[in-house]
Amino acid sequence: MKFGLIRRSPSGVLGWDPFEEINRTQERLNQLFYHVMPGEEWSGENTLSPLMDIKEEDDRIIVTTDVPGVDKKDVEIGIRDDVLEISAKCSQESEVEKEGYVRHERTYNRFSRAVTLPSIVTEEGAKAKLEDGVLTVTLPKAQIEEKKKIMIE
Repeated sequence: MKFGLIRRSPSGVLGWDPFEEINRTQERLNQLFYHVMPGEEWSGENTLSPLMDIKEEDDRIIVTTDVPGVDKKDVEIGIRDDVLEISAKCSQESEVEKEGYVRHERTYNRFSRAVTLPSIVTEEGAKAKLEDGVLTVTLPKAQIEEKKKIMIE
């Protein structure tokens, strides 16, 4: 693995290629995560990070994300402090038989995303709904007590 900004070719020096640098950086990050979490199933290439819409209302936060082809039994939703974690697995098989050949295909995708929420939430009263590949999570905001003033004598 080469590090640096200049590549050499048989005809001389080629300029810096930013895409090659990005690829090398991604490889280093993948190796770092593999070494930091060796017991975890880390596979940056097969894990999709879906986009999320986060809407804050007076008393709740609504998070919407697309997880196409996922069954609700394969979705895990967790809250830790003010971070919402959503992960899901999706596998599909298809088989086509035509005269002279059989095609059997399998696909496996993994969705994972963790986001910091704009307010502190509570899991009491939280709801999640998965409909037509769209996951909607509604989280009630935690009631924070007002600060009490201490008078100086």
